[in-house]
Amino acid sequence: MGAQWKAKPKEAAANAKGKIFGKLVKEIMIAARNGADPDMNPKLRLAVHQAKKASMPKDTLERAIKKGAGLSGEVINYERTLYEGFAPHQVPVIVECLTDNLNRTVAEIRVLFRKGQLGSSGSVSWDFDHVGLIEATPENDADPELAAIEAGAQDFEPSDEGATLFVTDPTDLDAVSKALPEFGFTVQTAKLGYRPKNPVSGLSAEQLEEVEAFLEAIDNHDDVQHVYVGLSA
Repeated sequence: MGAQWKAKPKEAAANAKGKIFGKLVKEIMIAARNGADPDMNPKLRLAVHQAKKASMPKDTLERAIKKGAGLSGEVINYERTLYEGFAPHQVPVIVECLTDNLNRTVAEIRVLFRKGQLGSSGSVSWDFDHVGLIEATPENDADPELAAIEAGAQDFEPSDEGATLFVTDPTDLDAVSKALPEFGFTVQTAKLGYRPKNPVSGLSAEQLEEVEAFLEAIDNHDDVQHVYVGLSA
């Protein structure tokens, strides 16, 4: 299943755009803390690229940048927090949230984990590698293996819709993102995330359905940005 769980295409298409925009707005605001100019702020540049790819209205995008950079007069502080635990059938999960109310979020995440098991800090993360994750699409017949070697990525694997997921050391994320276009790849997303070391395999179709339902409920929470799961494809 790769480093990050994603809703199946049919389910993803059914999600309201407002929910997708809400997650992107938070990422933009966090990134804009380091400056409102995307040309001078790589994290903001990538967040803006993702927002445009999702067809976010220009005024929504500009408003998020101004809020994050403190130019609008509003003060909204989002805190990034991780929750670790298990989905049904002991499938390890890391949930990354951005919240302006930590007490509310932890209470609601506890409820969502009732069908699994919420663990303490470090209870699951030891079984994941903290890495850079770059999703990029090839131009013409660009070779992902050659691009990974030349750009300095640690590994690569197929991603959605013909894209490639390049895995990097956390400190190399920006350098590899900048290098990939030289080798025929257009970067779609680039972020720090988690990749399972020992993904669970051998679940029945019924068990997989239970895990998918659990993950979808987690991902649908407004404060959840990313869900990383140790489950084989």
